[in-house]
Amino acid sequence: MGYTGCHGEIDWPYRFLNLRIFTGPVNIAPYYLLSISHCGVSKTMRVMRPDPAKVWIVHLATVTPLGSSLQELWERLLAGQTAIRPVSRFAVANYKADVAACVRDLAPLGEKSMIHDLLNRLIKELGPVPPNIFLITATTKAGIDNLERVQRGIQADYRDILLSSIPETLCQRLGLREPGINISAACASSTIAVARGAAMIASGMRDAVLVCCVDLVTEFVFSGFSSLGALSPVPCMPFDRRRMGLTLGEGAAALLLMSPHRARKENRPPMGKIIGWGAANDATHVTAPARDGCGLMKAISRALRQANLGAEQISAICAHGTGTAHNDTMELAAFHRVFGDRKIPVFSVKGSIGHTMGAAGGIEVALGVKALSLQVAPPTVGFLEPENGAEGMVQGVPARFSGDYLLSTNSGFGGINAAIILKKGVSK
Repeated sequence: MGYTGCHGEIDWPYRFLNLRIFTGPVNIAPYYLLSISHCGVSKTMRVMRPDPAKVWIVHLATVTPLGSSLQELWERLLAGQTAIRPVSRFAVANYKADVAACVRDLAPLGEKSMIHDLLNRLIKELGPVPPNIFLITATTKAGIDNLERVQRGIQADYRDILLSSIPETLCQRLGLREPGINISAACASSTIAVARGAAMIASGMRDAVLVCCVDLVTEFVFSGFSSLGALSPVPCMPFDRRRMGLTLGEGAAALLLMSPHRARKENRPPMGKIIGWGAANDATHVTAPARDGCGLMKAISRALRQANLGAEQISAICAHGTGTAHNDTMELAAFHRVFGDRKIPVFSVKGSIGHTMGAAGGIEVALGVKALSLQVAPPTVGFLEPENGAEGMVQGVPARFSGDYLLSTNSGFGGINAAIILKKGVSK
């Protein structure tokens, strides 16, 4: 998100330069004055001060194992349904689990990865988009199933293995005028992608950003999580004291973000607004989070500060909630440190659609928008016996709440933590 100093955030292109921020009595309140020195050359320039109020979510699309639309996903989620089933896509006899949440009938397209089938379904659900928007994608492994095929002597397009193939494919398919970028930050990938898109609009760099996130359940990924001992032999049970690990899932989401000016010009009302974001790394372990939740707490605090909100103004939390021992305990610790003893509604969707990895944050922001719009937190499927600290917060049934602000959080390997604060928009 750039270099953060006492006066705000400087965008990435300048983070390795010698910067001085002038904050004297200069009549340009919406801007920073920067003095930049690089290779002996100095230059003073104006950089627009980020304004989070300028980021609207105007369109949403999801494809998950619980349905090919956000509405279907929401309805089945509220009904307490789960898409976690025995895996039939590959042999699982040698692994520590045999269940996952897979999109029905997903298949390779000739030499192309299964990810193209998933992207085709997302594009169909998304519909046409303006060509003059910037694309940010998020994935952890792209078309990694093609690596498996190549290793087994099956003809496959190796280019699908590259992370860059996702923005390249989407730019071409959607007819966008400029190349996009991909963000890969473990299971916080799409949360950070949404934050990056919001920052670009808030700073005035762009007036429209499309964020697309996608990941697959493949044997490559399944075997990796199995070797770590992270997979639950039964469908995952987020925040339940009997939880045994996570369940993998797959899916995709698209979020079209716009400045209010452009959205009004195109007659697009806000489904929701992004008003705060934060990211922090606890630098504790390659795969495990800091037990005290310090990284997540810092990410949430940064998001609250940017949104100019107090913790008491958050009405509900869409948590990462993977069902692993360390993650759920860490999240609860962070929530209690930030929100105190408040019994704020907390929910996880992993018991319904599994852990969709790089797509998780995008799907969950979309669901957060729905939750705010309808003022209801969906049930945490698989939750029956609360872990210490989850009492009165996590529910196995839908929970009504009242308020305008929702927090969505995700964490990942390498100590990454990210938080997004959503504001209620206009019901559609």
